[in-house]
Amino acid sequence: MAENLTLARPYARAVFELASEKRAFDGWSKTLSVLAALCADAGVCALFTSPKAVPAVRAEVIGELATKAGAKLDPQARNFLQLLADNRRLILLPEIAAEFERLRAEAENTLEVELVAAMPVAAAEQKLISDALHKKLGRKITLKYVEDKTLIGGAVLRAGDMVIDGSVRERLSRLTAELVH
Repeated sequence: MAENLTLARPYARAVFELASEKRAFDGWSKTLSVLAALCADAGVCALFTSPKAVPAVRAEVIGELATKAGAKLDPQARNFLQLLADNRRLILLPEIAAEFERLRAEAENTLEVELVAAMPVAAAEQKLISDALHKKLGRKITLKYVEDKTLIGGAVLRAGDMVIDGSVRERLSRLTAELVH
């Protein structure tokens, strides 16, 4: 939701600046990832929106759940959780985590690209694709490979807003649209 992203940006920017100062990108990435995953749970989400739960209790409970899930919450992370709870913004954690990762990738000049192919793609071919994208985009590429038989043939590359769709399924869809019109 666009409104949630607008609300999440200042929090993500603040965490990003804090992580930049301390060179703690990995720690904050892990913490925010765990916190965002907890938000997907219906019970945790109910705690965020319950008018009966006091903000301090919300922050404490989510902190304990995050610790049990493997996040290491330092005092700054606990303060961040308390701030979100006090402002009724815990529900924004998925958007905050996503925006933090976007800011981090921009700062580190990296780009995560998803390669979805109908058939297995050899490691050498993946490297060629990664190298070509690096040359074209001028950024360090992290290629994530997914196999999807529904594509029939070909592949789709997704990098942020950019999509290169070379799948047979897409070509057939375009041909069908042209024939219908």
